[in-house]
This record gives sequence, C-alpha cells and structure tokens, in this order.
Amino acid sequence: MVQVASDLRVVPLSVEQVHSMVSAGILREGEPLELIDGMLVYKDRSDYGEDPMTVGKRHNLVVKLLARLDPDLAPLGCHMQTQGPLSMPPHDEPEPDGAILRGEPRDYAESIPKAGDAACVFEVADSSLEYDRTHKLALYARAGIAQYVIVNLRESVVEVYEAPDRDGAGFSKKSLHRAGETVALRISESDRLEIDAGRILP
Repeated sequence: MVQVASDLRVVPLSVEQVHSMVSAGILREGEPLELIDGMLVYKDRSDYGEDPMTVGKRHNLVVKLLARLDPDLAPLGCHMQTQGPLSMPPHDEPEPDGAILRGEPRDYAESIPKAGDAACVFEVADSSLEYDRTHKLALYARAGIAQYVIVNLRESVVEVYEAPDRDGAGFSKKSLHRAGETVALRISESDRLEIDAGRILP
C-alpha cells in the first residue's frame, strides 16, 4: 500500500477526469479501483490477513446475498445495485458493495447513479473493516447518505448507521444486529424493508 507523505501537495483527480481516463484506455473498465478523496484506491475485498488483491469467499457470498434482496425491493419502487459506482462529484466515486437505488435499473442506463439516488449503501467488511468505519463512513456522511450499513464479517454483525451529521463527520445513530434480529433497511423517509440480519450474514 502506497502512503502519501503528509507534507506533499497532491492534486486530486475529478470524477470527470477519471471517466476520461477510462474512455482513453488509460484505465481499464472494471479494474478494482474507486475514486476516494480525489485518489484512485484499490478496493479491498479480501479476507482478513489475506492478499488484499484477492476476493474473499465470504465477501463474495454476502454480495450475492445482497443481490437476492432485489425481489423484495422491486414492489417498493427500488432495486439493489451491487459493486457499481455511485457518483459524488467532484472528487468521489466509490463502488459500494451494495446500494438500494430508487427506481428501475433501466433508469440508470445512460447515467451513473448519484448519492441522492441511494436510499441505503452497504459495505461488506473483513480486512477493510477499519477503513469502512472511518474513511468510507465519513465519505457517505458528507454525501448525505441517510443509511449506511456495514456487514461486519469479523464479528458476524450488521452495523447500521443513520442520520448523517450536518458537518459530514459521521452519523448520529448506530445500531448492531445479529442473525435472528431485525434490520430495517431504508427505502424512503417513511418506508423500510424489514429483514432478518441473517439474510445478509454468511
């Protein structure tokens, strides 16, 4: 992992610049990279202690479990996007492991969903747990994501963060849910999809 010295002045990349780099072939479509704070960051989907460039078996399983929520979401006017981009200009375009998006998949055929399109965002966390609890949490709070869910593989618990602070530093509400307990996933201000936490735990 490359560390950037704190005394260096870094020029952040913009969402538009990264899209241009993909179009020009400088970056390959589908590479495990996401734009965070203006920097291209490798996505860590590995099991704790394993090679960060690998995809952990439990991580892969939970992404599939998130996708299986889609039939429950469709009657509520939304759908699950897995490991797709969420545009947060000017300097952020993360690719969360899951996002409940308003509308139909075809509504985004010509554009990348924006933060305002997401009712809830998910990260599946094992080796990335600390990063998802700090950098990703602050990023989603700044973007005004109303509900952020970490599927914590290390402790077999679903962490739910709600009510982003006005200064974007974090969320004012946090709750923990284990298999057998109900998680209320946000659909809108008044609607929730209640599921057993075990449905999205390995």
